[in-house]
Amino acid sequence: MNKHIFFWFCLLLWVQPAYAQSFELKSPDGRIQLAVRIGEGISWSASLDGKVIIEKAEVGMDFSSGPDFGAYPQLKEHSENSFSSMIYPAVPYKDAEIRDEFVQLTLTFKEGYQLYFRAYNDGVAYQFVDEGKGKRNVLSEQVSLTFPAGARSLFPQEESMYSHNERLYLDKSLAEISSNEFCSLPVLFITDNAKALFTETALHDYPGMFLRGNGNTTVDAIFPKFVLEAVDRKGEPDRNQTITKQADYIAEVSGERAYPWRLFIISDDDRTFVESNLSFQLSRPQAIENTKWIRPGKVAWDWYNANNIYGVGFKSGLNTATYKYFIDFAAANGIEYVILDEGWTKSTTEILDFNPDMDVPELIRYGKEKGVELILWVLWKPLDANLVQILETYKSWGVKGVKIDFMQRNDQYMVSSYERIARECARLELLVDFHGAFKPSGLSRMYPNVINYEGVKGSENNKWSKDITPGHNVNLPFIRMAAGPMDYTPGAMANAQEANFAVSFERPMSLGTRAHQVAMYVVYEAPLQMLCESPSRYYKEQETVDFIVKIPTVWDETIVLHGSVGHYIALARRKGDKWYLGAMADWDPRELELSLSFLGEGPYIMEVYKDGANADRFAEDYEKETLAVDRNSKITVKMAPGGGWAAILSR
Repeated sequence: MNKHIFFWFCLLLWVQPAYAQSFELKSPDGRIQLAVRIGEGISWSASLDGKVIIEKAEVGMDFSSGPDFGAYPQLKEHSENSFSSMIYPAVPYKDAEIRDEFVQLTLTFKEGYQLYFRAYNDGVAYQFVDEGKGKRNVLSEQVSLTFPAGARSLFPQEESMYSHNERLYLDKSLAEISSNEFCSLPVLFITDNAKALFTETALHDYPGMFLRGNGNTTVDAIFPKFVLEAVDRKGEPDRNQTITKQADYIAEVSGERAYPWRLFIISDDDRTFVESNLSFQLSRPQAIENTKWIRPGKVAWDWYNANNIYGVGFKSGLNTATYKYFIDFAAANGIEYVILDEGWTKSTTEILDFNPDMDVPELIRYGKEKGVELILWVLWKPLDANLVQILETYKSWGVKGVKIDFMQRNDQYMVSSYERIARECARLELLVDFHGAFKPSGLSRMYPNVINYEGVKGSENNKWSKDITPGHNVNLPFIRMAAGPMDYTPGAMANAQEANFAVSFERPMSLGTRAHQVAMYVVYEAPLQMLCESPSRYYKEQETVDFIVKIPTVWDETIVLHGSVGHYIALARRKGDKWYLGAMADWDPRELELSLSFLGEGPYIMEVYKDGANADRFAEDYEKETLAVDRNSKITVKMAPGGGWAAILSR
């Protein structure tokens, strides 16, 4: 190197820190502090009550042309502003009114981009905004998060980015997570002073993020590459693909645009992760005007129970008689929908033709006569090949919605496909349930007809594994559900303690008690909520069904009473002038005291569904009782191992 060039290079390195700029942002209540530093790059840290939770987060974006974001940035101007407004969700899966209150730091750079930081009472978020005009490719995005020594994670470890994103949460020290281990989002980080849940929202036309370890307390973002070619996988041409060609970039972009919000819910109180609406608040505003046709409700579902209908005069299976039986059950119990899952089409690729044993037009007609609407399951791959014609055809038949399965990808094309489906279905007034999907990432606010997402290791796994433990079930409200609604598919009536559980694909059972399953209808957010058991079994359990169908699927208000990630949860939800309480426990028996001080004035009648005296041995054992209570009452909730408790309070 020329000695003069070397001199100026060294001088630049020496003087650069002198030009570093720092900003501090505080949440409206002052508890969360966000410190932003601009030097050779852009970094930030976050504290709660003065205690560091995120030591250092480095952010930036690299492009194929034009300026990179965060590389020797030159700040043009900055501003700090406070905002407060109300959001009224069209489909209120947690709260009918959300106060959107935050402090925003806006940084504008000479290179032609902006960076927003926001501090909320329950977390922080940031977003890059591109002010460019031309086309270019995003080569990579830097998100490097460093946590304090000793930090741990409940880590939804993935084996591939080609995934349904249905994972267990592995309790791992960050220092034990190697660079070849990675996870999907959302993910929870645990420090000595508080926890931080990380996810993304306002994800549009851009790949979904994963995080990988480094064998220390730093984790880095990784992304699926832009897919150039995907071919049918041998033997599974209807649903699985092999990605044969990928670009050396992660996204193709053009003109001005905003990138996803990177959000962190931060709290030393586990209840915050259930109550938070941050993912919804940071989503794009509603894109459709008329939402009156969007009708949340419950669904009688066939696939979990393998159409095991009995005590009838016909052979059960994929036939018209079986589904009329499902419709009759739904109608008799005020259940709004029935899903026709896999098997109603001529084949899984011929999705405009019917299984010859199923008269689908007759089932649609029969359902409408009974006040029950039908939702059709369909694979993403054949739907994507002819999206508009297929959806318009389904609409012409008179169905109410679609359950779309086996997306399995998080690349830019797939993320954009979700939005194309949502937009077309909104135009046709069709509901959407994304199955085989990544986590909710803001689309449901923009298109409220996207009424549910899977992206969760739910009850269907009971058919082939012992994975769905009560501990896993009590992780979900604090981690996966923080991103949005989840199609867990509760309602199993065959319940077992650990010693009595057996895997059966055709006749599955759940781990934990009957009351544990019933409590899910209050605890788990799902505007389109399944009843997974066979109608024949439900008829034998009518008392339980009568309790479940009284529970709404959308809510006006949510209050978490007790919460400990992976151990227990107790919450109260209001719909109108009624309150609904739900509690769930892991394998340890639990006793919780619930204060009913959230109630209005005057007396209430509380109908309780709880673990029976012998639920620790026979998990299906339950008891019901009715109590007179008011806002001064305190209730002791006792739960068996893997137990649950639920109550309905009315005047």
